[in-house]
Amino acid sequence: MATPDDCADEIFMPGGRLCPERITPPAMVALSESIRLARETRWESVRSPHVFMGLLSQPDASVRLWGERLQTDLPWLLRQFQNLFHQEDCEEEPVLSLNREFLSDNVIRLLREAMHRAMENGRTKITPMDLLISMLTSSRSIVAECFERLGITAAKLTEQAVIAEYAKREKE
Repeated sequence: MATPDDCADEIFMPGGRLCPERITPPAMVALSESIRLARETRWESVRSPHVFMGLLSQPDASVRLWGERLQTDLPWLLRQFQNLFHQEDCEEEPVLSLNREFLSDNVIRLLREAMHRAMENGRTKITPMDLLISMLTSSRSIVAECFERLGITAAKLTEQAVIAEYAKREKE
């Protein structure tokens, strides 16, 4: 088991596993789902669209509120991303886990940006909204690019995510 000292300044433990003390349970569920969805879509590593799909697959209250604010059906959106990122040419189901070696450079950067965002907001753990907002504001976000192609700007998606996050906090 990780100790707080193992994860003091990093989101990964020395062996490469994610530090559980740095991730809220709902965010960990979404990240675990991203592993399942990467396997299902036949990728050999977890990419940022898989993290997005994980957030859609097991949405916490703030992600559900974000979807409502966008007037979108999250299960439908998940299916669209699964179809868009499905690969046919992989011969067998890849072996993946929540370990640094199975995460793309963009996902590692996303996790670090989410941790930075959490800390800027006075928290020590990454939430699903930290993941979503960090993903949407990244200059290299394929997820934001997919929405841009549909005419929905990353700024609009981010604005709605921040509003949803704030509204959820107000309810607590």
